[in-house]
Amino acid sequence: MEKSKRILFLTLLCGLFAACTPQADASTSEADSHASETAPGNVPALTFNADTCYAFVQAQTQFGARVPNTTAHVACGNYLVQTLQRYGAHVIEQKANLTAYNGTVLQSRNIIASWNVNTPNRIFLCAHWDSRPTCDEDPNPANHNQSVMGANDGASGVAVLLEIARLVAQKQPAIGLDIILFDSEDYGNSDVEHSFCLGSQYWGRNPHVRPYQARFGILLDMVGGKNPVFAKDQVSMYFAADVANMVWDKAAQLGYGNLFVANQGGGVIDDHYYVNLLTGIPCIDIIHYQNGSGFPETWHTTQDVLENIDKNTLHAVGTVVTHVLYELK
Repeated sequence: MEKSKRILFLTLLCGLFAACTPQADASTSEADSHASETAPGNVPALTFNADTCYAFVQAQTQFGARVPNTTAHVACGNYLVQTLQRYGAHVIEQKANLTAYNGTVLQSRNIIASWNVNTPNRIFLCAHWDSRPTCDEDPNPANHNQSVMGANDGASGVAVLLEIARLVAQKQPAIGLDIILFDSEDYGNSDVEHSFCLGSQYWGRNPHVRPYQARFGILLDMVGGKNPVFAKDQVSMYFAADVANMVWDKAAQLGYGNLFVANQGGGVIDDHYYVNLLTGIPCIDIIHYQNGSGFPETWHTTQDVLENIDKNTLHAVGTVVTHVLYELK
């Protein structure tokens, strides 16, 4: 039972992990007019704009499903690079041919955007930007050969990071920041071990700079759906409990405790698993998953479309991550 995110039913033991080696543009005129505000503790923060973030989701979906080896994938990748460069980032495109579980060679492209590149005091924020090639969880078997649009599963996390990049262009945080957009996350088979998260596996073994150091990372995945539940998954708590607790505490302080629930969720194998495993940098996952109900109903179906994106969810996640970023010293 896997997405790129197989639920862990095994106990997370050190020995277990050691054995694993594994077109359109968003309008920013309204949001750019927002003035800075002051966060609790006199920490300067900027207003995370849900309308602009939603426009970033829309811009990605207008290309179509971003499945590797398609023209939509190439065009959207170009758009992401150009947008991040426009916001003052130093951008590295990490291109690689990665072999999928079925032998297909995926022309993959991790996109890394950096600000304040010379400081070792830094964190990274990440998401995957590709779409799944099959709607294999759709209730109608006739739809299983369609590609997933991925408005939530992919584009929402990227959109939050693009909006944060827009804010960073207005005001640099006190620390260095890397935004990492992983490719080829969702081109896997649940019956084939390590067949998901190919882009993060590649980056984990081949970081964009050597040695790469960061205090921690935050992965965003499926952060734009309706009625979400964000629990602390077991992988995050195993590798990076302090980071998870900090983020969830901040969410509670900001009034989002109803979304960032205090209970621990299931173990989820996502890009953060391979980041932790291969780099040793603590990384958590903010992901819509709940024990019992699992992933959202739109997951890997034809319903993962723009119409099912909730601006309130984008605003909540984006606000929490923005406060974490700007309150770090």
